[in-house]
Formats: sequence, C-alpha cells, structure tokens
Amino acid sequence: MSGSPVDDAADALARGELVVLPTDTVYGLAARPDVPGATERVFLAKSRPRSLTLPVLVADLAAARGAAVVGEMAQRAARAWWPGAATLVLPRTPRSLEWDLGDDRETVGVRVPDEPLALDLLRATGPLAVTSANRSGDAPGRTCEELVDAFGDAVAVYLCRDDPLEGVPSAVLDLTVSPPRVLRPGGLPAEGLRRFMAGEDPLLDSRTLR
Repeated sequence: MSGSPVDDAADALARGELVVLPTDTVYGLAARPDVPGATERVFLAKSRPRSLTLPVLVADLAAARGAAVVGEMAQRAARAWWPGAATLVLPRTPRSLEWDLGDDRETVGVRVPDEPLALDLLRATGPLAVTSANRSGDAPGRTCEELVDAFGDAVAVYLCRDDPLEGVPSAVLDLTVSPPRVLRPGGLPAEGLRRFMAGEDPLLDSRTLR
C-alpha cells in the first residue's frame, strides 16, 4: 500500500474489499454499495443474515439525498442530529435501488457520522454500506486487536484509533411510516426523541442534552 491510510482504504473499497473504520458510535465494517459483490462480503464476514439490511453512511445531507428520499421530517431530524448518532430509515432513490443491501429493497437507513476520519473516507468514496464491526451475536470490537482477531484477512484495511472505542450504536428512526417509529433509541436523549415524535423541533434540546 502507499499514500495515506484513508487513500489506502479508499483504494481497497474501490476494489470491492472491506475496511474497518471508526465512527462516533462503534467501529464499522464497510463496503462500497456500488461495487458489485462488495456488500456480500460484509454479510459473509459477519455471518449476518440478509434479513438485516445494511445501513449506509454518507458525508453530508447532499450525499444522503443521492441515496434516500429526504422529506420534511427527515430534514428536521437531520438538522437535529446530523452529524451524529441517528440513522434515518427512508425510501430509496433510483440510485440506491441498485445497491444490494439485503432483503429490503425499498428502504435504506442513512446516517452522517460525527467522526473526522470516517467523514474523510466518505468524501473520498461516496456512500458506504457500514454495519458494526463484529460477528453477528458478538459485541462490537473496541480495539484494533479485537477487530483483527474477529476478521483477520477478510478486511483489507483497518483504520483504528489509539484508544478503545466504546460508544453506543446509533438510534434508528423509521420515517417511512406515520407516525414514525423508534426502532432503536441508541444514545439519543429521550426528551429530544419525544419532542421529535410529537412534531416539535428537537434541535436545541438534543444538542444541549448530548
């Protein structure tokens, strides 16, 4: 390999290989959803059932609009919690309809992480299918050593922090139904979620409580 670690990771992803990267929640196992066969490697490496559709990380709201239909409610959630630990389940766009993310072909979970290294990579690659870096049923890996033990050569590049990463998986909000559903509360403040579900703006409340 040559260049920076982010360059090496971007090159590996373009070849359809897997990369481990840090996020603001837990380490993620990433693949390019637009490279044929790449996401299948995620399912195989994790022993993850295809019924658990892979979420997607993007660099910003503009990139999210390329992958998902971002309506008014999603824009409110994005203003409140992006970048941050909120995954929004939204209808797919024609572009993301072509991605193999699992059995659900109609919706996609989208998030902008609050992690500089992840954002640098996303700006270089475009959207990435990213799920927690662990074998299905195990806890997410906290250190590079744990991640290498779990995945070994199945991962081409490991982007790791020096200190253990012990965050909480993101909240998951399904905005394709009315009223919206909280599929997983994650680390978002309960009052901010309550305000959002009630149709109020959770921005100031959530930023203060985080």
